[in-house]
Amino acid sequence: MSTTDEIVETPPMMNEPIIIVGAGVFGLSTAIHLAKRGYKDVTVYDRHSYDDSQFSYFKGADSASADINKIIRSAYGGVSIYQDLSLEAIEGWKEWNERLRKGEDLLSGLSRGDQVFVPNGNLSMTDTNEITEFDQATITSMEAAGYPGTQLNVTDARDRKIAAEKGFGLAIDPFGRERRGQPNTAVLDTTGGTAVADKACRFALHEARSLGVNFVLHPSKGAFKCLTYHSNARRRVTGITTSDGRSHPACMTIMACGAWTPSLVPEMDGLCEATAGTVALIKIPRESPLWDRFSPDNFPSWQWNMRNGSEGGLYGFARNEEGWLKIGYRGLKYTNPISQADSIQRSVPVTRWTPDRKGGERLTSAPEHALKVIERFLQNYLPELGAAGLKISKTRICWYNDSFDNHLVIDRVPEVGGLMVATGDSGHAFKYLPVLGSYIVDVMERRGIDRACIRAWQWRSLGVETPQNVLMEGSASPRSLQKVPLVAEENLSAPLRARL
Repeated sequence: MSTTDEIVETPPMMNEPIIIVGAGVFGLSTAIHLAKRGYKDVTVYDRHSYDDSQFSYFKGADSASADINKIIRSAYGGVSIYQDLSLEAIEGWKEWNERLRKGEDLLSGLSRGDQVFVPNGNLSMTDTNEITEFDQATITSMEAAGYPGTQLNVTDARDRKIAAEKGFGLAIDPFGRERRGQPNTAVLDTTGGTAVADKACRFALHEARSLGVNFVLHPSKGAFKCLTYHSNARRRVTGITTSDGRSHPACMTIMACGAWTPSLVPEMDGLCEATAGTVALIKIPRESPLWDRFSPDNFPSWQWNMRNGSEGGLYGFARNEEGWLKIGYRGLKYTNPISQADSIQRSVPVTRWTPDRKGGERLTSAPEHALKVIERFLQNYLPELGAAGLKISKTRICWYNDSFDNHLVIDRVPEVGGLMVATGDSGHAFKYLPVLGSYIVDVMERRGIDRACIRAWQWRSLGVETPQNVLMEGSASPRSLQKVPLVAEENLSAPLRARL
């Protein structure tokens, strides 16, 4: 390492220590690809003991990556960098499934019958009579890229036939809209489906370890406290200090802390902010006739009115193997502004596993408006749940790290030596888990920096363009959890229609 004030941007040598902070999607994928690229001294630090929780939110893991399922899709409205990245990642997901099927390097708890990717399609729905401009752009773009017949308009007879021939007949109208005389307007992405998130993270953790990556997963030994700097170069990071007081040297430190990243790297002010999505869970009993109805074999992942503002922005899945039917809401992206030591308010994640804004309590509540949108959708699209007496029984606040333009942020921190960020998921990065780390290592090595995706992920600031996400509105924002009416989980026992 340099001992001068000069910031040296050369890549680390293969035997020099590299630290990754965060064992979510960005951190796991980076660790895998650093090891594959030949780096010998890679350590991942995280405050959570994922070996114990197995990346289960129900067991205390509160990162966005710790989940039961995530959407896989290549549909991106013609945005080629993410379309191409998704298609590449889907091949990686298929490879991981095949390795599980063959029984290669199975880890405890996963078997040959497990999948980390369920290819049950992804349905993009609207409540109008015409498909959206976004979906039409996806169809056009995928055809131009050499993938005709993968994005299917379910109102088109020819496309419906293709869907049936491909085994997606049940995904044409999974909500039974047509038999109830209601519009059924949607585009089915047959390349997509569902990532089994917790199992995928466990697979990736095992993969990284098998390649020689070290993991420190512990509430004090693995918990990031602060960056350390060279005594003669205050803008050169030399590693991290963890909550147990120990310092850990590194030639390169990669902050991959998801929604926690902006509050740990304040240089990201104006570029990224932690925002909360709302998740509702309904438990389907195994003995219920709806168990098979919502099986992943019979029901796709889906999105509804994703670009319709606060009254839309829903997505969901088939039930998982424990019977949880999950619906998420991103129509409003909530924040938790907290004044920091430098007097700047930054949104900091708070969950049922972290103290809430009152101090000491846990956030087992969800925004009332989000639940109303979800419950209205359930009434109109899945009335059989209410008829069977099934209702939302658990909620989750799921924190993402939004950039102002929805692009990822993968770059070295300007004017700071030895420090990178790999973040800015904006709610759509999990699908890239098998391949994303390869691009992160490329950025570290300054390899292929002229590629369109890497240019889009570079450090940037808002110019004259209108941002897709307005950031850092502070506690005065109507999206601030301090101002939003919340519904406590224990008050969810009323029928679904009671609060509409």
